[in-house]
Amino acid sequence: MNADVAPTMAFDTVSLNIPHADLSFLKTLVKKMGWVMNKKTTAPRQKALYDPETGKYLNDETMKVIEDAENGIGLVPVGSFEDYLKFVENL
Repeated sequence: MNADVAPTMAFDTVSLNIPHADLSFLKTLVKKMGWVMNKKTTAPRQKALYDPETGKYLNDETMKVIEDAENGIGLVPVGSFEDYLKFVENL
């Protein structure tokens, strides 16, 4: 904190989400203004699909099944639609 700031001065705490590329500029501004900054790095958001019917994102378990299917994991090959129906009936 700037030494010239009166101890009775009110302060606000704010949270900013900025691109990593702009962090250097922000640090320079903070230093010149005599502010205090605490940096917290957040992990990039994982892929998630939005369901407009429910207004929610699919959960991690559902996303894992979709990703596995995209990668050919856990797929059951069937020759025709009739074979698929037989397979489903036997579940």
